[in-house]
Amino acid sequence: MERVQAVAGSLTSTEERLISELLKAPREVAIGTSSEFAARLGVHEATTSRLARKLGFSSYAEFRDELRREFLKITDPAERISATLSDARTQGFLPLLVASEMAALTVITDYVTDARILAAAEKLDRRRVFIHSHGNAETLSVLMERRLRRLGIDSHTLAGSPRDLAEQMLTVTSDDALLIFAFRRQPPNYARLMQVAADAGAATIVIADTIGPSLAPSPDALLSAPRTGMPDSFQTLTVPMAICNATILALAARRGDDALAQLERLGELIAKFER
Repeated sequence: MERVQAVAGSLTSTEERLISELLKAPREVAIGTSSEFAARLGVHEATTSRLARKLGFSSYAEFRDELRREFLKITDPAERISATLSDARTQGFLPLLVASEMAALTVITDYVTDARILAAAEKLDRRRVFIHSHGNAETLSVLMERRLRRLGIDSHTLAGSPRDLAEQMLTVTSDDALLIFAFRRQPPNYARLMQVAADAGAATIVIADTIGPSLAPSPDALLSAPRTGMPDSFQTLTVPMAICNATILALAARRGDDALAQLERLGELIAKFER
């Protein structure tokens, strides 16, 4: 992932698609050939070789060897979930969806380590956090805004036209952080928001699916893992929501007594409002 982030700004659209496909099915790509990887997207085999060299490998074979070392760590739980998913295809929508979600959650730590969660929590531990999302990810913006506020962090969602975003980012400083959700493709205003944050010295955090490593510019902290859902259909928010909750837990632990004091204060205020 670090190699991809390092060259994200120079990736072609086809190479971005290859990276996305790799992160969706790393084990299948690792055990396959260069031509099989290319065939997944209907591109020429030379494209996969160029991608391997761009990522710093001398050949596709060296690239594949690294993939095998990284991803061919199939555990019994993952195999059981895979079998469950196969069986569920004949059992109806809900069983299939549940099995698919379980499969994605089982392998999430292959992509997002605890060290990355802790690094993201450190970046979010700021005076203020500005949050931006697009489409269905707006649900996660609402979740994070509320949870951050409960920990005593002044949080704001960024929305509207480019002019609106410019106005909302006017007061960003080095004491703040920018959190962006990115799914399927790079959000329209991603680069502009990241540049404003960088110019102000604010920390940047991105929670993404397989598009994550291809985002340009790269954030200070990236939490990127494949989402799931009904095969060949919609993608759910279960995986990124789990990442959000893990990050909030790490942030609460980091803030310690201050976080507990805020939660106690919240309880007192709720009691007053519900009288």
